[in-house]
Amino acid sequence: MTVVDIPGSKSITARALFLAAAADGVTALRHPLRSDDTEGFAEGLTRLGYRVGRSPDAWQIDGRPQGPAVTEADVYCRDGATTARFLPTLAAAGHGSFRFDASPQMRRRPLLPLTRALRDLGVDLRHEDAEGHHPLRIEASGVEGGEVVLDAGQSSQYLTALLLLGPLTRKGLRIRVTDLVSAPYVEITIAMMRAFGVEVLREDTVYVVPPGGYRATTYEIEPDASTASYFFAAAAVTGGEVTVPGLGTGALQGDLGFVDVLRRMGAEVESGAHGTRVRGTGELRGLTVNMRDISDTMPTLAAIAPFASGPVRIEDVGNTRVKECDRLEACAENLRRLGVEVATGPDWIEITPGATPVTGTEIKSYGDHRIVMSFAVAGLRVPGISFDDPGCVRKTFPGFHEAFAALRGQLPG
Repeated sequence: MTVVDIPGSKSITARALFLAAAADGVTALRHPLRSDDTEGFAEGLTRLGYRVGRSPDAWQIDGRPQGPAVTEADVYCRDGATTARFLPTLAAAGHGSFRFDASPQMRRRPLLPLTRALRDLGVDLRHEDAEGHHPLRIEASGVEGGEVVLDAGQSSQYLTALLLLGPLTRKGLRIRVTDLVSAPYVEITIAMMRAFGVEVLREDTVYVVPPGGYRATTYEIEPDASTASYFFAAAAVTGGEVTVPGLGTGALQGDLGFVDVLRRMGAEVESGAHGTRVRGTGELRGLTVNMRDISDTMPTLAAIAPFASGPVRIEDVGNTRVKECDRLEACAENLRRLGVEVATGPDWIEITPGATPVTGTEIKSYGDHRIVMSFAVAGLRVPGISFDDPGCVRKTFPGFHEAFAALRGQLPG
């Protein structure tokens, strides 16, 4: 049995940084993820005047319920979607003139449903270039609150940003949601807000967030379930066995549901209070699966689909087209490079096993960490796979290639 220690969750670390910055008092975040995305978030907080102290296993943040400590700042959000969507929302609750920009990749990703909602709440926000995209400027004077309508059909992060903002408004928020993707990520947000002293109420499609602010706490960051999917998939596809401690039955992250997909395909899965174990059985069945709620693990499944006994069809993942890249087409393109038969539609991909994968294939990463990490799993069965941009994994897991090489040496050949 191989035990793999997975770094902290990117999603939880980003939310925790927002909550800590907004809370009254000093918050300690234990075992945060240290990656390009989360370092970018912490750097953005520093630019806004928050004090962020770092030690090897924890970050300490001095919260400011009244908002940023500076009245003017220019914040670069790098490639981080959570940074680019959450920090402007945090700044809107303060007072001052704040500009946000991001990498070319992040500039392409949509923002309009969130910025429309913020404008509807009275926030003075303007996009400097393309409407609904970075860069943007906010002339902040606090947020009154009230009722707002939001379409979160492209990204649950729009809803999370507004939920996090709610306690910082003067009257609280009633958020009426017309569409929602990746719902488990919203449950993460609500659970974490509870840990910082705020209870969100839900009335069908309306989320009610009270005013009153957050209180500081000590918060433990659980391992990243999306990252764990590559290691669980590695066990399933090789007939090996992998245990990830810290991701068990009480985990917040919906992406741990990926192990249920592996179970349906024939792997043995065991989850307890302290961790999850996956053992490959030598059988990997085809299936049709709706991955709307765990769409970040779609590329992981696509990468192991060629080794199934029948077709693998993944449905309801249209939102993956507006991630770091168009992940549906990126997966299809790379599978075809491997000689695999693939069909795609607006929100689905179907992979037909049978052909012998082409060895020595270079995978086109599109600068997307999840494409690289997913096809590293395929590389356990296909000799000679390489990547045009292996370093893009630094976004969420800088040590991925070393950790995966160590795992490879412990799995059946």
